Amino acid sequence: MNETNVESPSDFDDASIFEGFDIELHRKDVQRIDRLVNDYEKSILNRLEEEYSSKTTYPDRLADRIAQFGGSWKFILCFSVFLAAWIVWNILVLTKSLHFDEPPFILLNLCLSFIAAFQAPVIMMSQNRQTARDKHESVIDFAINYKAELEIDDIQSHLHRIEAEEKKNLLNIKSEYLQIKVLLESIESKLENHIK
Repeated sequence: MNETNVESPSDFDDASIFEGFDIELHRKDVQRIDRLVNDYEKSILNRLEEEYSSKTTYPDRLADRIAQFGGSWKFILCFSVFLAAWIVWNILVLTKSLHFDEPPFILLNLCLSFIAAFQAPVIMMSQNRQTARDKHESVIDFAINYKAELEIDDIQSHLHRIEAEEKKNLLNIKSEYLQIKVLLESIESKLENHIK
């Protein structure tokens, strides 16, 4: 007697349904697919980072650092401490002989204007470069999504073709079964006639 391969319950537990296609995949296959996708994404991001690093000049990197520091809580806290120290130093009676910017703090206003005048273009340069990088990444994301959509459409067409072939085979099997049934009925009737 031929032994058939009967799947154990652990095999069923180990299988999962691939979303949208009703294809059984084992956990190992799903983990392998996830690992391949993650590796592919990492290689693309690494390549983008290398390209970005090779195309940026020292002033560009400096602008990025200034923009990064200028848009952080560290900058806000340091600058608040600096402003508070400036104001307190120039208001205290104990330091009256060392005051260099008495109220209304004209020198402080001038310094703040200079900082704002130079910081804004630097931040804009960094943001423009980041926008160009984001646009490049979105184009790559679109290309990857478009390629994935084409692959999914191809898989679906293959699945539909396989399903159509299975239906055709099932119809052929049914017609053969009917032919065999008719043949058996005719043999049975001939045997009954022959016995009588």
